[in-house]
Amino acid sequence: MEVQLGEYIIPLSIEKKNNKNIYFRFKDDGVLYVTCNRFVSEREVRRLIKVNEKSLLKMYHSFLERKEVDSHFYYLGDAYTVVFDEAIKKVYIEDDIVYAKDEKQLEKWLKSECERVFTERIKAILNNFSNIPKFSLRIRKMSTRWGVNNITKCIITLNSELIKKDVTLIDYVIVHELCHFYEANHSKKFWEQVSIRYPYYKLARKRLKVE
Repeated sequence: MEVQLGEYIIPLSIEKKNNKNIYFRFKDDGVLYVTCNRFVSEREVRRLIKVNEKSLLKMYHSFLERKEVDSHFYYLGDAYTVVFDEAIKKVYIEDDIVYAKDEKQLEKWLKSECERVFTERIKAILNNFSNIPKFSLRIRKMSTRWGVNNITKCIITLNSELIKKDVTLIDYVIVHELCHFYEANHSKKFWEQVSIRYPYYKLARKRLKVE
């Protein structure tokens, strides 16, 4: 089943339930999913799609933009094309291409890069701090935070997705979490501590929210 939106021919899936309203959404597969009441006919669904064509096209363009971003491999702020070759022994970068044996090798390399880069940046940034307690670093993928400081246990956790960002943004997150050793909350005093070590923190926050 398909439907035309502007210049696009898009796969269409209609799911009928007992809900009163009709809902439109695009998933990662690019299919337009319509959920409606079981008494709503396909003809009516197509009519409503036509009525809402402008909004649905906007949603579809957003999907295409996400797909374009997801098709790239990001490392330290730059986009690369990934090439898999079974003959490759070790991951390497040449120009704008990342070469790896397979997905598993690439993921392992990224994990090691997180540990290397984050550890190096923490070591450099600590020169701007004093009286910081000894802490341990943990790295894991997080959906809502770039970093967390467990002050009680002296554990700083950094989001592994940060390895995709440029070093200036990685530095901001590290500064942010280290400053929590001085101020536990996000008070005025906390942001004063951040600004001393990272004057352009507002720009970094904005970029991390947008990107």
